[in-house]
Amino acid sequence: MKIHLHQTKSALGEAAAAMGAQAIRDAIAAKGRAHIIIATGASQFEMLDALVRQPDIDWSKVTGFHLDEYIGMPDSHPASFRRYLRERFTSKLPTLGAFHFIEGDAADLKAEIARIGDLVRANPIDVTFAGIGENGHLAFNDPPADFDAEDPYIVVELDEVCRRQQFGEGWFPTFEDVPQTAISMSVRQIMASNLVVLSVPDARKADAVQRALEGPVSPDCPASILQRHPACHVFLDPASASKLSPSSLRGTDEGAG
Repeated sequence: MKIHLHQTKSALGEAAAAMGAQAIRDAIAAKGRAHIIIATGASQFEMLDALVRQPDIDWSKVTGFHLDEYIGMPDSHPASFRRYLRERFTSKLPTLGAFHFIEGDAADLKAEIARIGDLVRANPIDVTFAGIGENGHLAFNDPPADFDAEDPYIVVELDEVCRRQQFGEGWFPTFEDVPQTAISMSVRQIMASNLVVLSVPDARKADAVQRALEGPVSPDCPASILQRHPACHVFLDPASASKLSPSSLRGTDEGAG
């Protein structure tokens, strides 16, 4: 992993978006199209705001997918990730080529997982924009994560720490309202992306950042698998980087903002 440290969440988001945007431009130049994965959650607010404003991207040549969606939740729900992405991403990009949403409330979940999985298999991913959960999760692959699942999307159980994070971020009126299951992109599929751009601000992520970057690669901290990715860049602020050792921060690419 390459660490990039920025003094504010805004600067973090701008830098992460700029790196991903260049990879999108490069993919379009090389093969005429780009395929990307977009994450959701509070950690992605600043990055997405910056990404949709990046210059010189022919968005008509970009196809997007998203990482995960709650099972049984309509897209009208305030916590729906489809709603989140429409409000913060696709509605800002009227020329976007395509975006393939996970229909978490589909009547036939098995068919839906097969549909979205087939689309990803047919379109190798150039950039995955993601974050790290408070429990170290990657997408909704909570610990202990299945590092061996071969399907691009899988059904997962959400653990209590994950569910409390969703409640704590204000997406649900009570903890009991947070769903217990979701459809998530698998760890193997995320690892197949050419580039992974992680945006991870805030002190509440410091423990998970430390375990993911400095701990052993283990299903008990799913994001730790990214230590083995050849092109993973993690964008931190001082709060989220606060528990990293001096050796990890030595040589960090520190932004001015």
